[in-house]
Amino acid sequence: MTARLEFSYKPGDPVILYVNKVGPYHNPQETYHYYTLPVCRPKEVRHKALSLGEVLDGDRMAESLYNIRFKENTERQTLCKLTLSEKEVDQLREAIEELYYFEFVLDDIPIWGFVGYMEESGFLPHSHKVGLWTHLDLNIEYNGDSVIFANVSVKDVKPEPLEEGGGGAGHGVGSGGLTVTHTYSVRWFESTLPHSRRAERLRDYSFFPKTLEIHWLSIINSLVLVVLLLGFVIIILMRVLKNDFARYNVEEDGSCDDLDQGDNGWKIIHTDVFRFPPYKSLLCAVLGVGAQFLTLATGIIVMALLGMFNVHRHGAINSAAIVLYALTSCVSGYCSCSFYTQIQGQRWVWNIILTSALFSAPLFFTWSVVNSVHWWSGSTQALPATTVLLLLGAWVLVGFPLTVIGGIVGKNRAGNFQAPCRTRNIPRQIPQQPWYKHTAVHMAIGGFLPFSAISVELYYIFATAWGREHYTLYGILLCVFAILLSVGACISVALTYFLLSGEDYRWWWRSVLSTGSTGIFIFVYSLFYYHNRSNMSGLVQSVEFFGYSLLTAFVFSLMLGTVSFWASLAFIRYIYRSLKMD
Repeated sequence: MTARLEFSYKPGDPVILYVNKVGPYHNPQETYHYYTLPVCRPKEVRHKALSLGEVLDGDRMAESLYNIRFKENTERQTLCKLTLSEKEVDQLREAIEELYYFEFVLDDIPIWGFVGYMEESGFLPHSHKVGLWTHLDLNIEYNGDSVIFANVSVKDVKPEPLEEGGGGAGHGVGSGGLTVTHTYSVRWFESTLPHSRRAERLRDYSFFPKTLEIHWLSIINSLVLVVLLLGFVIIILMRVLKNDFARYNVEEDGSCDDLDQGDNGWKIIHTDVFRFPPYKSLLCAVLGVGAQFLTLATGIIVMALLGMFNVHRHGAINSAAIVLYALTSCVSGYCSCSFYTQIQGQRWVWNIILTSALFSAPLFFTWSVVNSVHWWSGSTQALPATTVLLLLGAWVLVGFPLTVIGGIVGKNRAGNFQAPCRTRNIPRQIPQQPWYKHTAVHMAIGGFLPFSAISVELYYIFATAWGREHYTLYGILLCVFAILLSVGACISVALTYFLLSGEDYRWWWRSVLSTGSTGIFIFVYSLFYYHNRSNMSGLVQSVEFFGYSLLTAFVFSLMLGTVSFWASLAFIRYIYRSLKMD
């Protein structure tokens, strides 16, 4: 059957109801095809053509037996009559006891409901009742010739009891069998909401618990704290720098190499501060991939603000992320190879390969483990072979070539490294540093402050990513993203100054690690969220949650490490350029 090109029907036109998936209520990513349960199904199952985003989201839509006609009410229509074996009854019992819900799709509108009903009461004697919903009331709202909203209800409907071992309240058939008749009713209701605004109706629906309430007050509170923090850091730092400049620039004459070696502080290490770090290729790869994800995150947020991720467009954000990741690969190649050439790196081919594999290799490994678990359990989250080949082809034919092209362009256009001071051949000995200037302490400080700036919003992001809500507050998200980057940059500058004031010039990797450690705090928060803020459980859900939480933390580390490095480099160039050196 060909898909309609417009959302319009005539009275009596068939409205296709697709069955999609089922799964435990508390495990959003553990989903199975609806027809894996012993339910009514056509003799020949016909699947709907899905987009890449829908497949990645675990959708597996297939046509159902429901006969729905536009604006035509139906009462107690028989869907099918099933004779269930004892094994099938036990399968349904287990699904109901695990709070399985189902998802149908009608005109791109998701419809949710529970497979059955479970009741436990009393302690002595203890009663445990499990019932299967064999009748569904489909309530559909329309406006003119279009469908606005749809849901199912089981009000005033008694569930079919599923007794232990397959016996069923006088419906026993053979040895432990059960005969059930599935029926449905369709009721149409006129709505005043236009089709262009029907997404509002879906957002107001509350089958799943509402957790994404407006939280401007929390964001404003975080914003005020962050502004005060940044103002404090900037004012204190500028006053200290002013005193440093006044002390160091007492001598009006003198060159960079003739500065008074009797002084202490950051001036005395001017011949070492621009000494290139070890592991140049890895550092540049981190900066390149971090720049790529900064571009990717900004692009996703801007697209969301433009309204491109409508709640009725299943998996649209997944498709956009895949496309943008492939297209922004040129950014990582360019930034990495350009800076690698500036700091006199010689193995630029290896640098490009490392840049392309820095995130894609951990992603492939994590996906392989998660997908294998989903495949073993029969979950719809396991990607089919065609989708795997499509994604692999996108990386091989688009992502990797763009990384190479960006790297070559960056290498050819790279200029000289702009250093205000010459670097001597013999490195200066670094004095013993107090405990509060060690790398671990700086990572704790530099990671906690940016994390505290986003901790409020992080809960809502987790509730969206690991729940079923649709995030719509993209304006707030943009503000929080800007706050995160600003805090990371300012904290990195402050920590870099404290490091240099102790005559320690090993700031290159320290600037990346100090703020990049925010990813560690995010992963620790994910552990807290899993155990204290969610009801997720089981191997399938746990592997997916912790696998992709690790990747998310890694991405945040790359982005914030990149921002903090460039902020520190700009700050160091500024203070040494401001010294009176001829």
